Amino acid sequence: MEKVIATEAATKLIQQLQSVHGELIFVHSEGCCDGTSPICMTKGDFYLGSRDEQIGEVVGVPYFMHNSNFSYWQHLQIIIDVSDGMGNSFSLESTENKSFIIRAKAL
Repeated sequence: MEKVIATEAATKLIQQLQSVHGELIFVHSEGCCDGTSPICMTKGDFYLGSRDEQIGEVVGVPYFMHNSNFSYWQHLQIIIDVSDGMGNSFSLESTENKSFIIRAKAL
């Protein structure tokens, strides 16, 4: 079972963003303001630290998580979904008035 997957709606939005912005990455945010969310950025626009690890890939986009968070998520599959409205203003989908959100289920 794959660690990170995307719903059909999220897949379509990711592909749309790829066609506009090129290569992308997801960074798993445990931020205080937006809560836990997948932040989508163009490759090279986010400095990955030595403790950020790729835990999966969805639609050809690598998904990174800081290793201090992995113990919480290790038994869960991350499902990227999308909702209407702007949530995380740092993430590329906000330009489309959309928000990537995380759903999870046990592995």
